[in-house]
Amino acid sequence: MSSTCLATGYGLIEGPLWVPGRGLIFSDVHNGGVFCLGDDGRVTTVFEHRRGIGGMALHVAGGLVVSGRAISFKAFAGGDTVNLLEQSAAPGIVGFNDLTTDAAGRVYVGSLAQSPFEDPQTARTGDLWLIDLDGTARVVGRGISLTNGLGFAPDGRTLYHSDSRVHTVWRYAVQPNGDLGPKEPFVNVARGLPDGLVVAVDGSVWVALADGGHGVAVFDAAGRERDFIRIPEPMCTSVCFGGDDLRDLYIVSG
Repeated sequence: MSSTCLATGYGLIEGPLWVPGRGLIFSDVHNGGVFCLGDDGRVTTVFEHRRGIGGMALHVAGGLVVSGRAISFKAFAGGDTVNLLEQSAAPGIVGFNDLTTDAAGRVYVGSLAQSPFEDPQTARTGDLWLIDLDGTARVVGRGISLTNGLGFAPDGRTLYHSDSRVHTVWRYAVQPNGDLGPKEPFVNVARGLPDGLVVAVDGSVWVALADGGHGVAVFDAAGRERDFIRIPEPMCTSVCFGGDDLRDLYIVSG
């Protein structure tokens, strides 16, 4: 398995997303901005300035759903930002982190009850939210210490969710209306902290390991580690599949 460094010089890269016809979209949480690595190897700016984007999803209207202080839609063509879920949705929310979508187009995103970059004296937990197709939002999971990567199993019946501060990737049974069953441990991570994740067509779960993890751990659907991909940087933040056949693995770091 060979690897190539494609871009450097950023602060904390997050939210990798493959967009057909464009390339690899990613954000710089600390320095701000959303960028695109094209097929020609050049990096261009998609959106300027916005900081704190931990997760992104492609929107059918031609733009991105992005996280941060709120969950927002930003069109590629420009124009006003449309907020889909605000901090005021519940007391104590300071922002939102990683997000994903199901096959129907519903958005799942975790809320933050404190900054992920502070060492809390008293840990406060966030929730897992669902933004439904009619624009309404509701809590579908509770008690998340530090919400990070989210991804669905190929059949859509299981949702995986990284909870970094407790070193755990949870799994939930998914109901037809998008609601979730109780969270259950999928894997407990021994090295580093579980951060962004992606699920392959064979059901394996690829988890970026931050805070000294130095790479991506690959777990089969039963939770057994079957592979590890090492990177030089200790802060491996997220991962996604891309390329025309989705057989390329993109890894981002801080």
